[in-house]
Amino acid sequence: MSAVEKRSVTIRGHRTSYSLEKPFYEDLVAIAATRKLTLAALVAEVDETRPRDTNLSSALRLYVLEWAKRGERI
Repeated sequence: MSAVEKRSVTIRGHRTSYSLEKPFYEDLVAIAATRKLTLAALVAEVDETRPRDTNLSSALRLYVLEWAKRGERI
């Protein structure tokens, strides 16, 4: 089991943090590269579209899961 690591990001001028296990983080970085986005831009996109009752870390995990379920290549 991979340890959860806390990371910080600035979204629309606001500093926030999220916690992800290493495999989720690595896939998120790869997805951002595939989409030709910075990691911060991808995190901001997920943040904008997540339900307000879902925390950012969970929303990022679900984004990676949905990407994989659609069979998108990383």
